[in-house]
Amino acid sequence: MIELGGQSPATDLIKDVSEADFMTEVVEMSRTVPVIVDFWAPWCGPCKTLGPALETAVNKAKGAVRMAKVNVDENQAIAGQLQIQSLPTVYAFWQGQPIDGFQGNVPASELDAFIGRVVEASGGAAGGAEADGLAEAITAADEMLEAGDAAGALQVFAAIAAEDPANAAAFGGMARAHIASGDLEQAEAVLNGAPADLHDKPEIEAAHAQLALARQAADAGPVADLEAAVEADPGNHQARYDLALALAAAGRSEEAVDHLLELFRRDADWNDGAAKTQLFTVFDALKPNDPVVLNGRRKLSSLIFA
Repeated sequence: MIELGGQSPATDLIKDVSEADFMTEVVEMSRTVPVIVDFWAPWCGPCKTLGPALETAVNKAKGAVRMAKVNVDENQAIAGQLQIQSLPTVYAFWQGQPIDGFQGNVPASELDAFIGRVVEASGGAAGGAEADGLAEAITAADEMLEAGDAAGALQVFAAIAAEDPANAAAFGGMARAHIASGDLEQAEAVLNGAPADLHDKPEIEAAHAQLALARQAADAGPVADLEAAVEADPGNHQARYDLALALAAAGRSEEAVDHLLELFRRDADWNDGAAKTQLFTVFDALKPNDPVVLNGRRKLSSLIFA
């Protein structure tokens, strides 16, 4: 383990885990606190970079998550059960199930965002998301946006950003308000104009995902026509995929996720795994602890690990 500021990280947060204690240290432990599992091997070059960076990110969370390190060479049964096909692979477990994950080496900023999503998905609070004194205003603006008052929400979010230029939720909110109004170009301008150190914040990334969904849906076609096409031919993967895009852009996220999961079940490799990729875009566009996200991730994990 690496050292932070000359001190060793807390040993109870980061542990080497084997097949003998995987159930205890990962599955059971994740019922009370999220557990990040790093699958690695001594011969894996990228693992030597990712592992220490991931430990740093876990320690920065100050107990909001734990980390289990699994050497796949010594624990091949676990790797086989979870179908680990490349290294490094990282999964986040919560309530005994994988809820998020990634493969390969990623920048430290993405690790922080990943852990932030996991913490929020478990009902915790990710640090730095909102200025304490402006939390109520953010909540009020979110409620206005959900009620359909995009213009009113935009004014509130803009006022918050003016008072606190480092407030990622305010910039993300302004972008979402523009998206709701159909002004995609202005939404992109807001996101691009946010301070550089906010670009990897979950609120900004969620707004980027919503913007991507809105643009994709522009070419998808009317929902009613696509629903008719899928009903006429359930095996029409392109129609089902386009329907999911249109539903997501219309705010019908749960239906969109259901169609993408069905597409993944029918043909996980269709269009280079487009269903799985699009599922993560929909998840990113929602709040990490949204039931649609939590249920969707669990169902996707069940399909992957079946």
